[in-house]
Amino acid sequence: MRTLLTMALFMAFSLAGFAQADKIVGKWKTIDDKDGTTKSIVYIFKATNGRYYGKIEKLFKEPEKLCTECEGSNKNQPILGMMIINNLVEKDNKLTGGTILDPKNGKVYKCNISLEAGGEKLNVRGSLDKGGWIGRSQTWIKVK
Repeated sequence: MRTLLTMALFMAFSLAGFAQADKIVGKWKTIDDKDGTTKSIVYIFKATNGRYYGKIEKLFKEPEKLCTECEGSNKNQPILGMMIINNLVEKDNKLTGGTILDPKNGKVYKCNISLEAGGEKLNVRGSLDKGGWIGRSQTWIKVK
């Protein structure tokens, strides 16, 4: 009986973790740090490999802008439609272990994403170091 109860509790906690990451899937409004205006809509999704990705679905300013500061395959490519979040995995009720691209400066940062209580805001942290100490955070708003 004790084993059955333990297994039931384990499954309940496991499903709660999946539910949290699944709430991150969807469309999110990014906000300009300086003037508070909406910059873009980013669609975060779970791929068939089990990892999470995000691409820019809408740009509110300069929709034809190219990523001139980017390197590699993103160099001089349209920012609209660009994959900016790559290879995140769900761990401890957040998405981590992947990267985020800032198309404004072309830099790629380590990324952690967590959902705020209520599920309407997303904390997105881009950092230069593995520990997440050197970097910046943004709050993204759920698109309804």
